[in-house]
Amino acid sequence: MSGFTLTKTRFRDGVWEGLLIAGPGNDRPPEVVASLEERPVHGVIVADTAEQGRWVVEVPVPVEALGDGVRTVLIRDGRDDELLDSFTVIAGEALDEDIRAEVALLRAELDLLKRSFRKHCRETT
Repeated sequence: MSGFTLTKTRFRDGVWEGLLIAGPGNDRPPEVVASLEERPVHGVIVADTAEQGRWVVEVPVPVEALGDGVRTVLIRDGRDDELLDSFTVIAGEALDEDIRAEVALLRAELDLLKRSFRKHCRETT
């Protein structure tokens, strides 16, 4: 077990940011690594905070993650290879198809609700 907890704080301007907290009795500094499809993500920053046992982690979105489809960046403890967190980037045609499917599902559900409501109104009048 890594002894760290990583919690996302924001994802802005192409940089994923999180707060890394050391578990009880864990006084070792972190070694955070990120990867995309088994390849390392360069530019990961781990910065000290004012509180001991807490660090700010910044992971830039690699250019390779931008394109049609779904890509997941894994953030791990480099010492024991335990997964700390991950984030997913969805773009391009896969996203378009997903949004169209969601909109179609929402329309179908809305039509069902409208029919049920109209039936209810007819039966109660």
